[in-house]
Amino acid sequence: IDHWGSGNVTAGADENGQCVCKVFLPDTSFPGDKVELLQKTSMELSQKVELGLSKLELYESKLVIYAQKLVNLTVRVEIMQGRPDQYTELEFELLRIELQQMMTLITQLKQSVNSSSPIFDTLYVEIRNMTLVVNRLERYDKNNLLVMQHEFTKLQKKLEQCQKWHEESSKPNIGFCNHAGISNISKPYIVQLNAHINEGYLHGGWGKDSKPKPGFEEMYWYSGYTTPYTYNLYLYSDYTNLLLRNQFKYFDNTLKGNGINNIMHGNYYYYNCYNTGNLCRMNATTFEVETRVFPDAAWNNRFSYSSATYQDFDFAADENGLWVIYATEASKGNMVLSKMNVDAFSAQQTWVTNVFRRSVSNAFMVCGVLYATRQMNLYTEEVFYKFDTKTGKESYISIPFNKQYEVFVYLDYNPADQRLYMYSKGYYIYYNVKFEMI
Repeated sequence: IDHWGSGNVTAGADENGQCVCKVFLPDTSFPGDKVELLQKTSMELSQKVELGLSKLELYESKLVIYAQKLVNLTVRVEIMQGRPDQYTELEFELLRIELQQMMTLITQLKQSVNSSSPIFDTLYVEIRNMTLVVNRLERYDKNNLLVMQHEFTKLQKKLEQCQKWHEESSKPNIGFCNHAGISNISKPYIVQLNAHINEGYLHGGWGKDSKPKPGFEEMYWYSGYTTPYTYNLYLYSDYTNLLLRNQFKYFDNTLKGNGINNIMHGNYYYYNCYNTGNLCRMNATTFEVETRVFPDAAWNNRFSYSSATYQDFDFAADENGLWVIYATEASKGNMVLSKMNVDAFSAQQTWVTNVFRRSVSNAFMVCGVLYATRQMNLYTEEVFYKFDTKTGKESYISIPFNKQYEVFVYLDYNPADQRLYMYSKGYYIYYNVKFEMI
């Protein structure tokens, strides 16, 4: 009886003297339906917990994978932000798909936990912002392509104009001098920035070999530095490789010289030997360097051109061969011109002019005639003087031509294509030359 819990028992005798026990229970029926409901509810909760746990395990595994993807995507987007013009539309689309997958996962996680966790909210915002960045980069890429297409169209028109000008202009046969001299110089054609891709390389020169070896007719050369000295030489097999800056030979510190009015002629690179009044030339095949003493020539910036310092020797080439333009103390600083014997690497014949070399910004040779230039204004140069070595006569002329930039340091004529090659503010520039026909 003691184990009946909250019930109670009373004992006594009735009127007949019989023993009577009275038992009281609070609920005489057992709650089986309640127990069953409790068991069912407990089972459902257990199943939901197991399902929730399995989902959490699944999302945890996905989170690990997508966390790594998010790191990779962040790196890829940062790289794209640095150079968006180097990626294709497909790459942008793949990025966008991966970001959308991650955004869907975050949404599912939020719904599954039925909570607005700050972590989920932050992830969602970060992924959305990254998607906006990718979309913006793709728009930039499309706009960039449109700009490039526009520029290519303009370039094509310029090339067509150049072709038309070339066909309509009066030009003698290459290598011949059946004309009465220069009559006009075209507008400047800007090719591109130098091989260093640096406007700081103000001093330099470029062009083609004026007397190329067989098989090297399309070869171009470039040399440039931040100061008026020669330290390097780049050789390109053709015009395309020049534009791509893809040299097949490169000389650095192999040669060292003063000034930059140098030239490639007959597979030799001619320049002023460093810190002397001597001439040097380097064989582009064997790399051998020859030196010749050039007596009486002034050097060490004594009578340099007005456009640049330390241009004591200006090497030039034309249909007749190789020349050197310089000055001497005996000429009182007036320009002196020597025709070179390339086999002996020495002066063959010399002429003295009446033009002070410092008053000249640059000079070049065409068919045995020396042409000198001077600055008319900031963006106009003038061929103002010529000296004919055949007759010994000199005269003042006026052939103005435009400059893209105020200052230039290199100007040379190439008889192989009848062009003037200029180096100005680090850029390759050329001009077409028109002649007065006889």
